[in-house]
Amino acid sequence: MDCSRCITLENSRVRLRPLEASDFDALKQIAFDADIWRYLTTPPPRDNMALAAYLAQTLKDRQQGKRYPFAIIDLETGRLAGSTSYGSFAMPDGRLEIGWTWLGKEFQRTGVNRAAKHLLLKYAFGELGCERVELKTDLRNHQSQEAMRRMGAVQEGVLRSHMALPDGSRRDSVYFSILRSEWDKLRQSVFREYDSRG
Repeated sequence: MDCSRCITLENSRVRLRPLEASDFDALKQIAFDADIWRYLTTPPPRDNMALAAYLAQTLKDRQQGKRYPFAIIDLETGRLAGSTSYGSFAMPDGRLEIGWTWLGKEFQRTGVNRAAKHLLLKYAFGELGCERVELKTDLRNHQSQEAMRRMGAVQEGVLRSHMALPDGSRRDSVYFSILRSEWDKLRQSVFREYDSRG
């Protein structure tokens, strides 16, 4: 995937656009709740300096082609709701991962996450020609796992002691996937409300 491209995606609920350094002030409004970061491998930013470092690393990852971070804009309020990314690119195999997702507390359980996933899946299968899209989460994060199941992702298995956490412990990761052959049915059922074009 060409991470230098400017990709903007929109449906009836959210707009995804490249995350930028200029988003710092908007991120400050939602990012300092440590609970948001509980199951992520990124340390929670506790002050402006830590948030600036997080943002700089995220943009560096895009520049290096490691992942493509998006700002999630809630169209109902016009506010930045959080961030999500493409990553773990294996384009010769037609595969990538959607992840690194976090939302401000007030945007959780509002449809914003599912609407963002709709856009990312639609672009991955349509424009990027993916055959498989992967998602993963901490085995303890039952809310995230349930959200993945509700959007039609299939649980595949658990990778034990998979990733290091900021406190020095290790997490087990549970993997889910959606295949190209499953996408048409999902976009016409689970995701239909976000895209009147089908």
